[in-house]
Amino acid sequence: MTADASLKPLIDLMQREALQQGTFTLASGKTASYYLDCRRVTLHPKGAGLIGNAMLNFISRHGGANGEMPDAVGGMAIGADPITASIVTIAGEQDIDLHGFMVRKEPKGHGMGQQVEGPVEAGQNVVIVEDVITSGGSAIKAAEAAEAFGLNVLYVLAIIDRLAGGEEAFAEKGLKLHTLLTIRDFGIDPE
Repeated sequence: MTADASLKPLIDLMQREALQQGTFTLASGKTASYYLDCRRVTLHPKGAGLIGNAMLNFISRHGGANGEMPDAVGGMAIGADPITASIVTIAGEQDIDLHGFMVRKEPKGHGMGQQVEGPVEAGQNVVIVEDVITSGGSAIKAAEAAEAFGLNVLYVLAIIDRLAGGEEAFAEKGLKLHTLLTIRDFGIDPE
């Protein structure tokens, strides 16, 4: 996949702010020669807007099974939180009724004890958002928690796929993965 030309500003910003070369241990436990610290872009004043707009445009074009807009977007706290916030903020500015939610790593031990938080209800259609896909582990956990809550997960939408087996892991779970970019968009071959 080659990124759409409209994503060049995002690629440039990620190359400058998020991509680091060296030896790194990833959340999956694998070792890699590069690291993508997407929080440096999702929490960047320009990056938040670039990501929010790109993801909202994707969601608007692809919608759900019948082409309708999903009811909400969200993902695993903390990584997905700024992505969710960017998307729903831009949606609100465009008068698009798209809510956000967050998935805790485990249910809260007080209050209502929920793992999924936000203005969502069972039966709604949602998109799981994520920053980087390596093995797909955290986005899959977020999707499973959302489904256990009663939400209908349409697909997972991530900023970048490292092309390290995540897509296959999603397929095994019956989940569809879409990404704005792949590591090849940075001139790096998958490891």
